Amino acid sequence: MSETYTVTGMVLSAMPVGEYDRRLVILTREKGKISAFVRGARRPGNPQMAGSRPFSFGEFDLFEGRSSYTVSAMRIQNYFEELSLDFEAATYGCYFVEFADYYGRENIDGSEMIKLLYQSFRALMKESIPNELVRRIFELRLMAINGEYPNLFSCGRCRIQENLHYFDFRTNSLRCDSCKEDVAVSLLEATVYTMQYVLTSPIEKLYTFNVKPEVLQEFSSLMDREIAVYIDRKMKSLEILESI
Repeated sequence: MSETYTVTGMVLSAMPVGEYDRRLVILTREKGKISAFVRGARRPGNPQMAGSRPFSFGEFDLFEGRSSYTVSAMRIQNYFEELSLDFEAATYGCYFVEFADYYGRENIDGSEMIKLLYQSFRALMKESIPNELVRRIFELRLMAINGEYPNLFSCGRCRIQENLHYFDFRTNSLRCDSCKEDVAVSLLEATVYTMQYVLTSPIEKLYTFNVKPEVLQEFSSLMDREIAVYIDRKMKSLEILESI
């Protein structure tokens, strides 16, 4: 008899299979990123139709076959329907799930990634924080969860923790005023503090601040360089986002 599981997760993507089925990619707390089929999900009146789409967050009952999972029931707690009403916010959301899909692996603890996705979607629906800032916070924290992030707490040469006003892309670390050399680019103190805050704060408190345009510009520029180094493919949703 097939083993059954109940997992908490978020649908990252969905694609049609056959005449009525869907294949979901779900990021789960318990099993990391998995693929699962929903039988009859595209059949009119099927109660699992609404939950078989990206952004759906809730509990999924699964049974494991020889080579894949099948969803037998789902209890969706949040569809994030508000995102679908705003094209720009929806595009950011698509970028976030694509970014999470890039890092997701089966049989890892997906708790932090799911929590970050959930809070980031909520932030996209706030008027008090720019979507661009939400994006940069999300990128830096997700990369940090997966162990890829710059040294933002000490000089990459002398290791002191004061007067850190420069960044060296060769060593992916901050430099102090004495070790800046010619290759380091200057950063505002507020930019350094912002990125330190993103790396150290509880996820629930990440989207509780705003920054000046010049800080966001530096933050964005640095994250573009980080992504170019660590991410080996161009996100399709990012191409749409950058055309808006």
